[in-house]
Amino acid sequence: MDLSQILEITSATDPGMVRSHNEDSIASDPDNGLVVLADGMGGYNAGEVASGMATTVITTEIAQVLTNVQPYDIGEDGKILATRIVREQILKANTSIYQAAQNQPQYSGMGTTLIVCLFYDNKVMVGHLGDSRVYRMRDGTFSQVTRDHSLLQEQIDSGLITAEQAKTAAHKNLVTKALGIDPTVEPEIHEYESVVGDIYLLCSDGLCDMVSDEDISMTLSMLGGNLKLATQQLVQMANDNGGRDNVSVILVRVLKEYPAARGVMSKFFAWLK
Repeated sequence: MDLSQILEITSATDPGMVRSHNEDSIASDPDNGLVVLADGMGGYNAGEVASGMATTVITTEIAQVLTNVQPYDIGEDGKILATRIVREQILKANTSIYQAAQNQPQYSGMGTTLIVCLFYDNKVMVGHLGDSRVYRMRDGTFSQVTRDHSLLQEQIDSGLITAEQAKTAAHKNLVTKALGIDPTVEPEIHEYESVVGDIYLLCSDGLCDMVSDEDISMTLSMLGGNLKLATQQLVQMANDNGGRDNVSVILVRVLKEYPAARGVMSKFFAWLK
């Protein structure tokens, strides 16, 4: 199912005001309803190698899989298949990054956070590792979809610190899950219903560490009619507030419904269209 006319996608990535190079990587495949964002970490240039490998492997592999099978092709088990498609390609990327780090000393210890969003059948499957985030704006309500895999989030969950105290914590960027660090990893994957008008925001922590959720929400409310402008504005706001890290933003707007054709006749009529 070609979703290039169903989803409006804009993106931007910037090194920020402090870093000399950009270790973030972003990718989109509008036809297949796929967007990917990764924020690399590691030694000299290794972070950008890890994030670049992640986005390349996942977009390439999922595109290959979707030439043979769609997430909804097995009816009521569509959620299971979509989960498997996303999970298996994330694991392939993890193996690729881990092996490269083991075989090439200059890449030792490299890894990356990851966000994968696959849109299908009026749903979005979200897979993630680390502290890059997905937010959603729906009917004027802005909410965080993912939950950080970070030491800070664990301390908030256990009541050791408050969310307000977390904003100024010194260890904000210590992640508890990442891609490519260990030989095996288990991504967190969830399916969500999507509706017409939804705007999904994928971002590295270079945005959400520098710009408050309230300001992000206000920007999307005011500039949501022009996603390209909203994307540029969010990056600029992060840089205006100090730009201490690379900042990457992907915005996805659902323009119309995209239900899967089910049954022989419905698939036949969908093909005729």
